[in-house]
Amino acid sequence: MSKYRYKVLFLQLLNKPQYSVLSKTNAFPCKYNLQSLFLHMQKNNLILRTLAGEQTERTPVWLMRQAGRILPEYRAVRNSVSGFKELVETPELAAEVTIQPVDILDVDAAIIFSDILVVPEAMGLTYEMIEKKGPFFPKTIKSLQDIEGINVIQGDELDYVYQAIKLVRAELNDRVPLIGFAGAPWTIYCYMTEGQGSKTFSIARRMLYQQPELARTLLDKITESTIHYLRRQVEAGAQILQIFDSWAGILGPDQYREFSMHYISRICEAITEVPVIVFAKGAYFVRAEMAGLNCAALGMDWNMDISETRQLVGNEKVLQGNMDPCMLYGEKVDIKAGVGNMLRQFGPDKHIANLGHGLYPDTDADKVKYFIEQVKEQSLKK
Repeated sequence: MSKYRYKVLFLQLLNKPQYSVLSKTNAFPCKYNLQSLFLHMQKNNLILRTLAGEQTERTPVWLMRQAGRILPEYRAVRNSVSGFKELVETPELAAEVTIQPVDILDVDAAIIFSDILVVPEAMGLTYEMIEKKGPFFPKTIKSLQDIEGINVIQGDELDYVYQAIKLVRAELNDRVPLIGFAGAPWTIYCYMTEGQGSKTFSIARRMLYQQPELARTLLDKITESTIHYLRRQVEAGAQILQIFDSWAGILGPDQYREFSMHYISRICEAITEVPVIVFAKGAYFVRAEMAGLNCAALGMDWNMDISETRQLVGNEKVLQGNMDPCMLYGEKVDIKAGVGNMLRQFGPDKHIANLGHGLYPDTDADKVKYFIEQVKEQSLKK
């Protein structure tokens, strides 16, 4: 079948709701049903091929928070609206800033510009984004009555995200794949119970000891909502999904298994149409167990030793990461050496180059470009 025929078939499928999630049929007997189409359509399919376990001519690279304040082009769009939430909720603008890093930084994938907190808001818990402070929830979950007052979302509530995804896919014209994402249930739970960022999340964690069944009930609702949300992202055109567990590291091993990894596993088992990347910051204590998740790749933060992680995880999973974001404050000679060291430790295959956390907003965009250039140059197989 020609590349053109694959593209026509895919577009036909996207326009037919009954075929929008191919896993509901047995049309394509492969682990990621949509992937067989994407691989033939994509002009730059390095990351898709890597996630499929194939050897590639070089290591693919993208960056968490690549669409953001490091780019003056982003700041111009951001300053044209009332605030961060208006930018997220305006599909045309969200699409524009999603594509900016592809054009300017030349990354190998786009990631939809959105926020993990759109899920709790759609469930009925509104948040505010306070400049220079971060998210704040005026109301938090404290009781069973509070949990009964929020909904399991079906997906329609977040149509502005799906519209942005469709716009990005159309504008990219298959130049690079598009990543969708959601927060892990535990991380979303932290914000819904604590109300804001915290060094300890002691309110969120206290519920695990005092009212564990209440915590499980809330986590169940978040998990079901997240599954519905991610499925709708795939239907809209997301080709890869990433789950962000930003607050994984504040739990001990036993609690993490029970109150976080269990729910991540449920999502991974439910989403099989496209490859899933799980990034659990600080969860070094369950790396071996995470190898058993039904996902294509595991993200690593910069504190995780590369060779040790590969030994714990085994050779089947793709690993993503894990340069220290602060390395980009250094001189170019240091960045070049850091990239070389990272690539040598990961090896030439089953690796997606990234940072071990999102880009910091005061990072020099030229240093970011240099990091990306060095990954491409140094990983290119002769």
